[in-house]
Amino acid sequence: MASVPVYPWKFAPDGLATRRQLRAQGLRPGGQDVAGQIERPRRRRPPLVAYLYRIEQAKPVRPMTPAKWAGLAKANAARRMCPQCHVDAGYVIPVSLGMCVPCAYPADEQRAA
Repeated sequence: MASVPVYPWKFAPDGLATRRQLRAQGLRPGGQDVAGQIERPRRRRPPLVAYLYRIEQAKPVRPMTPAKWAGLAKANAARRMCPQCHVDAGYVIPVSLGMCVPCAYPADEQRAA
C-alpha cells in the first residue's frame, strides 16, 4: 500500500467515509484500497487512526442468508444456556460468572426463600 493522505480529525473531504459510516449507509468497502486516514490526537498516547474509503466505489452490504440467520440464532442460544444446570437462563450469561446467577450464587437463593 502506498502512502495515503492523512487528515486531521473531522476534516476528511467529502466522498470518503470510515467503515462504520459506510455500514450506516448500507455499504461495505468491497475490496478497495484505503484512500486516506484520519488521526485523532490523544495526550501521552499514540493518535487514534481511522481508515477512509471512497463512497462511490463501495458496494452494497450482502444480505443475510437463511443459513447465516440460523447459525446466528444457534450461537445466541448457546450464550444463554447455563453449562452448570443446562437451563436457558433467559439472558446472555456473563463471561465473568461462566454460569447463570442462581448457579453462581446458590447461597443467595436459599437466603431469599
